[in-house]
Parts: sequence; C-alpha cells; structure tokens
Amino acid sequence: MSNILIIDDEEQLCRGLKLAIGSMGHNVNCAHTIFDGLEKAASDSYDVVFLDVRFPDGNGLDILRDIRLTPSHPEVIIMTGVGDPDGAEIAIKNGAWDYLEKPLLIEAMRIQLAGTLQYREEKKYARTSMILKREGIIGESPKITNCLKFVEQAASSDINVLITGETGTGKECFASAIHENSKRAKGNFVIVDCAALPETLVESTLFGHLKGAFTGADRDMEGLIKQADGGTLFLDEVGELPMSVQKAFLRVLQEHTFRPVGGKIELSSNFRLVAATNRDLNLMAEEGSFRKDLLFRIKSLAIPLPPLSERKLDIKELVMHVIIKTCERDAIPAKGFSHGFINMLEAYNWPGNVRELINILEWAISKARCEQTLFPKHLPEHIRINVARSSVYHSASKGETSISYDKKKSFRALPKYKEFREALIFENEKTYLRELVASANGNINNACSISGLGRARLYGLMKNHGISKSY
Repeated sequence: MSNILIIDDEEQLCRGLKLAIGSMGHNVNCAHTIFDGLEKAASDSYDVVFLDVRFPDGNGLDILRDIRLTPSHPEVIIMTGVGDPDGAEIAIKNGAWDYLEKPLLIEAMRIQLAGTLQYREEKKYARTSMILKREGIIGESPKITNCLKFVEQAASSDINVLITGETGTGKECFASAIHENSKRAKGNFVIVDCAALPETLVESTLFGHLKGAFTGADRDMEGLIKQADGGTLFLDEVGELPMSVQKAFLRVLQEHTFRPVGGKIELSSNFRLVAATNRDLNLMAEEGSFRKDLLFRIKSLAIPLPPLSERKLDIKELVMHVIIKTCERDAIPAKGFSHGFINMLEAYNWPGNVRELINILEWAISKARCEQTLFPKHLPEHIRINVARSSVYHSASKGETSISYDKKKSFRALPKYKEFREALIFENEKTYLRELVASANGNINNACSISGLGRARLYGLMKNHGISKSY
C-alpha cells in the first residue's frame, strides 16, 4: 500500500481520482491549491504526487522541483488540460515521471501509477549506500545534494558524462569525484584543457606523434588519450575543441582506437570520458559550430552545476573550509569571522562563483594576516560597494510604496491598497523569518517545529527573502 497525493483545484476530478486510486488499495490525500499541496508534500511521506499545472494561486510547474526535494522524494506525474510542449519539457527537466493530458483515462492512469510504483519499489531495494569521496565539493544545499546523486550514478558505470555550468562552479572537482568513486580510480585522471590547446598541436597532443611526423617532432610522444588508458579522460571546455578534431575524436569515442600523427598502426585506449563546458552546446550544434553526433555521444548523462548565487546556504561552510585550508597552507593561526562578514558574502551575487569566493577569501586572509577575526572591512572595496549599492537600491524600491502626508493631512503618492498590503506583509514576513532562523540557531528542523511550516515551504520563503539558515 502506497501514499498518493493529488494536487488539483478541480474537486470533482480529485474525488474521481481518489476513488479510482483508493480501489487499488492505496492511501490518497488531496490538495486544491499550490500552497496547500506543497505543505502536505513536505509534511507527510508520499510515493507519488499527481500535480496539475494551472491554479488560481500560481503554476504547478513552479513547485515541481520543491516537491521532488521533499524528504520522501516522491515521483511526480503532471496533469494538464492544456497541451503545452514547452511545459512538458520543463516538467521532464525538473524530474517529472510523466506529463499527462486531461481528461485522464482511468485505466491508463492506473497502468501509469502501477509502473511508477514498481519503479520506485525496485529503486528502493537496488539502492546501495555509497560514501562518496568528494574532495573540494563543499556544501549540503539541496542543489549540491542533487548533483552528488548524479555523481554517484555516473561513478557506478562507464557512461559518458557532460558537466555544464558557469565558470568557477567546480566542474573539474565533480569530474575528479566521478573518477575517484569509480572502478577506474586506480587509473590516471587525465585533464585536457581544450581552450588552451594550440589548434596546430591538438591532434598531436591528443593522439600523440611519431618522431619526424612534422617539423620539430624530434622524438615519439604518447598522446593524452593513451595516457588515459584504464582511467578517465577529462575534456575541460570541450566546446573549444576545433571542428577539424571533433570528427576524429568522435571515431575514437566509438571505437576506442586511434592513430598517432605520422603513424600507420592503430593503438587502443580503454578510457572513460567526462567532458565539461560553460557554453551552450545545443545552441552551438544548431549553429553548426559543434557536431551534433559528438554532442549526443558525450552527454549520455548531463550534470548541470548551479551557480553560487543559487546555493548561498553553502557559503558559510565554504568560508570555513577555505579559511582552514589557506591558514594551514600559509602557516598562520586559523582565523574566525564576524556575523557581518558572512552577511556581506551572502549578500553579494558572485558572478565568478566558488572560484571567485576562494580568491576573495585568500585576499581577505592576507590583508588580515596579524588579526584573529575577519570583518567586512577585510573584503575588497568592490565587494563592499556592490553590496552597499544593492542595499540602497532595495531600500529606495521599498520607499516607492511608502505613505507621506502634507500639512493638510492629505495623502501624496498613496499606493494601491493591494500594493501597500503586499509590501507590509513582505517586510513583516522577512522580519519573522530572520527571527525564526536566529531563535532556531539555523536548525531547519527546529525552525519548522517553532513555525509549524513544512521544510519545503520554509525553504521557499527563505529563498524568496534571501535568508540563509546561517542568518
């Protein structure tokens, strides 16, 4: 017997589905709004959630990821009365099991549900508890945790992996983690920076060459593909690989054989490929600057890494890690940090991501070399200016909805009642959440107990107000 949740504002449809699913021997609950649905999904354990798209209080697709991240990690089946290819794509990308159009056929729904529950049951028993080696991957935020699940999946097989993300998000760290947790861990982890390869030497660097193959080839040289034999070949910034080499490398991927420059005999290399890029390879493939067949080959499993601006819950842990590591490296006493120091780091938008954070922290530690505690004044001027300007901008934006009076007690710039009410609720809600997190000492379970909110709902509110659990 499984627990099923139906989130749909059509009460008659909910009653029909509840009756049909209940007849299969399952427990069924219903919710008729996005807010209520997310609350129930977060507060109880469910195996499957049937989720509508259109609600009076929002779009169901907006909470799909939040539902998938609730403690029971239910499978989600999207239902909609309006066929929308873009909506179907968003649903699948965010982890939906399937995307069904209304009106639902009861028998088809039962078959779909049975298959979903069978998959869930088999996955439960097939799951192994792998303790990942994750050097350099710091944080426990939901988005990083989800990426680590992909690492575990990749490490258990030899499937080709494509890691995507902005510059500085840690693509090489994730590639290394895949290698270190795989059966190839004892083999070489060979890094190829495609952006740094001179176009005239790309083939020679990858495939190797024989003495005399070209001017300057005064000896035989083993290529990086051969060096990765039995291990992992990591093609960093694979989008920079010249078109002239892409066709040759595609054949290497298919056959795992290659011919060194100037050679007549083909060599073999049993390597596993992990590639990474900060570019949109799908767009490049459409424009003709990246081979579509190569793209299909390298992205058997895709791992999209989030920017630091979307995982600010990890900043405090990252700061602690970098401070300890840097102080040990430079042989100086470990430093503490003030509350204001962390607040300023969390308020900054980090266009350079984790790499920029590490550089800034090393700079701050160097500046405060003889001092025990890091304060905001130890941060570079451009960080403090950026945060200050942002703070002033937000204050000015809020001031647009304030109420003022002239000497005759008449209103000036009086906002609409709805705008005034929403601004008032927003500010009081933010104050409450700050006090809630502080009183719970950053412990989300305690904060949920105090507030009566579910984890998903609380995380959603905190994200909306830019509040971290370490506030």
